[in-house]
Amino acid sequence: MSSLSQAVEDGITLTKRNILKNLRNPDIVVFASAAPIAFALLFGFVFGSAIDVYGSNYREFMVIGILTQTMLLTATNTGVGIAHDMKLGLIDRFRSLPISQSAVLVGRTNGDAVNNLLVIVLMSVTGLLMGWRIRGGFVDAAIAFLLLFLFAYAASWITAAIGLTAKSPEVLGNAMLMVLLPLTFISNSFVPSEGLPSVLRVVADWNPVSAVVEACRQLFGNIPAGLPEPEVWPLQNPVLASFLWVALILAIFVPLAVQRYKKAVSQ
Repeated sequence: MSSLSQAVEDGITLTKRNILKNLRNPDIVVFASAAPIAFALLFGFVFGSAIDVYGSNYREFMVIGILTQTMLLTATNTGVGIAHDMKLGLIDRFRSLPISQSAVLVGRTNGDAVNNLLVIVLMSVTGLLMGWRIRGGFVDAAIAFLLLFLFAYAASWITAAIGLTAKSPEVLGNAMLMVLLPLTFISNSFVPSEGLPSVLRVVADWNPVSAVVEACRQLFGNIPAGLPEPEVWPLQNPVLASFLWVALILAIFVPLAVQRYKKAVSQ
């Protein structure tokens, strides 16, 4: 058997292991959705009453922002899980087995991707109950859900690379919040970027989160009628820009995470 075939087989085996492990612990999905649901209710029914988005339904506008933010927050579970495994010595156990080194990371990210699917379903149902509606076609909606899933999968590789160097899961969790909250709030997730101060607007317009949010709003048919036309390329071509962001993140962080894993198990 070639080394590639062996790596694929090991990756599938560890993916099944992580899926079974996650299915036996549904609390992961429940608590991964609890905070985003609280955010959705808070923004939709408290802050949203004071925000006017070109006369459109604010709850429909912000649900996509909540969905995208949830994908990033859920992706941190991968990094926290790896940091936890490192702390408990599970990685040392894998090191003693005759398996491909990259398979451990592939199994972890693929297993967590199933959780991401369940969170997308749960958050979408929550949005529908709050008044969000899919006004685009079936194919466009399917592409939007695929984009959210791929964005979460790419983000999980970022947290995997960070988790391999974190000193503890607690440190990683707090550090990721300090990164993810500005990333989602300095974007067009909850308010249009046109109203931001000039420096923040530049950051928001080129933020990958803004591209994903704009793409999903476009594909779901949730762009407010009076919203000005975007002035920067990523928001003028949000679907293409979003898939390019996903490809770029994977191209950088998959090999980086594998390299850090090899370094960690060699010590």
